[in-house]
Amino acid sequence: MAGKVVLYTDGACKGNPGPGGWGVVLRYGDANKMLHGGEANTTNNRMELMAAIQGLKALRRTCDVELYTDSQYVRKGITEWMTGWKRNGWKTSAKKPVKNEDLWRELDNEVARHKVNWHWVKGHSGNPDNELADELANRGVEELANAG
Repeated sequence: MAGKVVLYTDGACKGNPGPGGWGVVLRYGDANKMLHGGEANTTNNRMELMAAIQGLKALRRTCDVELYTDSQYVRKGITEWMTGWKRNGWKTSAKKPVKNEDLWRELDNEVARHKVNWHWVKGHSGNPDNELADELANRGVEELANAG
């Protein structure tokens, strides 16, 4: 297994739904990588999920990952709720389809490749890497606006 990787992930959306973006700050030893992207019609939760997916996808080999997100939806979904969703055939405890099931399944597949420790960080609270991930997510939105 490769060394310890630190990921900070964030999503942004202008309107919900609306144009959205995701950002990732990846740190491995002295190496730093910044990733971002966007989608024309999406939701904030989808962009939060996409940030975590894209951050994990960027890792070419199995890693110990410390993943920081300011989304309780993502952290609780993966650490608390997903086991029940899978057991219930991707239905909530209220027997309704899980929202964003496609991205939850993709995240589940990416997480299976690594040893991931999930951390929640309060958004917009001065954490430099969380603030940078937020800037990258907003850059994803801006690039969409400028391309159109």
